[in-house]
Formats: sequence, structure tokens, C-alpha cells
Amino acid sequence: MDSGILKSKPRIQSIDLLRGLVMILMALDHCRDFFHLGSINGNDPLNFNTTFTALFLTRWITHFCAPIFVFLAGTSIFFVSQKRPLSQVSKFLVTRGLWLILLEITVIYYGWVGNLNYHFLGLFVIWAIGCSMVFMAALIYLPNKVLFLIGFLLIFGHNAMDKFDSPIPDNLGGFLWSIFHVQHVFTFDATHLLFIGYPLLPWIGIMLMGYLFGNLYGPNVSFTKRYKTLIKLGLTCIILFIALRLGNFYGDHHYWYIQSTSVFSILSFIDTTKYPPSLLYALMTLGPAFLFLAFTEKWNGKTQRFITVFGRVPFFYYILHIYLIHVVAFVIFFSTGYSLSDLDPKMLFGGFPKGFGVNLGYVYLLWAAIIVILYFPCSWYNNYKNRHNHWWLSYL
Repeated sequence: MDSGILKSKPRIQSIDLLRGLVMILMALDHCRDFFHLGSINGNDPLNFNTTFTALFLTRWITHFCAPIFVFLAGTSIFFVSQKRPLSQVSKFLVTRGLWLILLEITVIYYGWVGNLNYHFLGLFVIWAIGCSMVFMAALIYLPNKVLFLIGFLLIFGHNAMDKFDSPIPDNLGGFLWSIFHVQHVFTFDATHLLFIGYPLLPWIGIMLMGYLFGNLYGPNVSFTKRYKTLIKLGLTCIILFIALRLGNFYGDHHYWYIQSTSVFSILSFIDTTKYPPSLLYALMTLGPAFLFLAFTEKWNGKTQRFITVFGRVPFFYYILHIYLIHVVAFVIFFSTGYSLSDLDPKMLFGGFPKGFGVNLGYVYLLWAAIIVILYFPCSWYNNYKNRHNHWWLSYL
């Protein structure tokens, strides 16, 4: 993830391409949140009692976004650490991380909700990335072998603690447990709730592994060696995922079961836990990412260049896409006869009422239009960053 972490050139096109692709997919999920009739009505797209195949896959494919994004964030930290003193990188990670946390509860919160009443404050992916960066500020001083052990234990071992998740007490101990391991809603009063949406432990582990992964792109690693290593990593993750998932052995407390149809049974098999990311979720998403990097390192063309633009300005894109989607939702909302009085200020996704929304086909059309619109400001900002070296560019 570049995301403004100081400038490191030359850029690796396949990493920008992968990051750009997951940014585009992320927008699909958020378009579904704001536009889809079923989502606004509160239906879970992964619930087999109410979903259908296309809707399930629309949600499921976006599972690849967060782990790949966080993993590549760690990779970019590694790249910078090879060019800058660790003390400088560490200081930046602290300030950058705290900046992301602040934006999560202000600018980004307003983009999701449309007000700053804080009736329901959720700590989501940007908060998790910011916190992980703060931890990375200290961890980067450790030897790589120690970092690997920590990252391995966080990713492979955190599911062993699932049995301690319930019940979560509303005290400091419960709060800390939720911060690091399990989702939970904490009640301040009758109208103000705090939701820990992205518990930290596995995300820190994923960022750590991404940091170590950067060694694979060092000057002493040939393309052939990197290609073979990426293939081995990808296939190992996928095979391990299948082996563990088949018998519901370990790595995800959300077991798969034979469903009413063979298609739903397959979907149940790949329906792993995102909050927090289980071991099987990480294997399922990062495995194909390694294969993608192996096969696309030498890709070049118009489509690749289009997608790569988003991967070079991910945080700028992230903020912009939330507000653009929200604005488009408001245009549809008012054009279909609703008024401001129909909004619920206590709800996420603009507070749109049940009954508002469009079917899945229109969600895809709106998503495609939003991506095309976003290309132009993102392309401009990418060019601006390449021509300038202002300090504040590292924070946007």
C-alpha cells in the first residue's frame, strides 16, 4: 500500500495493479451497502435463507480487499525501510497511524453517516490500519525471524482464543479483549454506541507478514526465483485452506455445512469469517493474491494502466469514493420522492429508510459509472504526487 507512506521509487507495477483491483472491488461492496434494496432492508447477503448466488458472490468477492490491502501496506513499509533510517520510518508510522485513526472517526465517519452525532461509532478498516501502523513503528526494529514468529502466531494462533470470546463484559478487560480479538458493541448510553468492527490481532499479523514479504522484491531476487516462490506461496495457502476447511478442523469457528443445493454447499465452504479475519479467511484471500502477483508482474496495457492509477492513490481514492457514493445515493433518494425527514440520523449508510434502493443489476451499473468518474480525479492526483514532494502528500 503506498497510501502516502513516503515516496519509494521505482514502483512495482504488479503490486499497484493488485492494490488497484481490490480498491475497485471494495467500491462494489460499498455501492451495495448504499444502493441495494436488500442491504438497506437489513438482509445479510451471506445468509442462505435470504440470499441468492449473484448477491452472495457480490459480497464474497470483496472479502479479498481488506487482507490484501493491509498485507501490501506492510510491503510498502518494508520498501521504505530499505531507503530511510528506521527511526524516521518509525516516527512516520506513528504519526500516519494516529492520523488515520483521527480521520476514521471524523471525515470517514461523516462520509458513511452524513452527520457527526456519533449515535453509532464504528471502528473499521482504516482504524485497524492506523493502529497496526503504530504497532509496526516498534516492531520494525526486531529481527526478521522474530517478526515472522510474531506474525505467524497472530495469524495462525488467534483462532485458538475463540472459545474465550463470550460473554464480553462491559468493562476495561472486555473492551481490551474486543479491541484485539472479537467484535463487540459497547453502550455508553441509550443513544450512543461504540462498535469494535475490526479487532486488531490478525490485522497486525497480516501487516507484519506483508512487511517480510517485501524481501521477495529485493534487488538480489531474480524474476524467476520470485515467480516460483509466489506460485509456491499461493498454492500452499490454497491447499492448506482446503485441507483445514474440508473437515472443519481449525482456523474458523464458522463451520461449513451441506446446504439445500450443491451451489449453496460450495458457497458455504468459502464463507469464512472476516471479523476478525480467521486463519482460513486469510489463506483463502492471500493465496490467490500471491498467484496474481506471479502472473501479472510483466503485464502492461491500457486496462492495467487504468487499474493501476487507483492502486497508486489508495487513500485519496478511499475517501473520495465514500463521498461520491453517498452523493449518488442522495440523488437517487430525492429523485424517487423521498425527503430529508425520511432519513434516520442514527444509522450508517446515510440513514436511508427501508424500502429505498435498487436491484442488484442497477447496483453494478452504478458501480461501473462511479469507477469511471473516480478515475479522473485519481489520475490527476497521481500525476500531482509524481510532480511534487510536499510533506503533506504522505498523509493523503
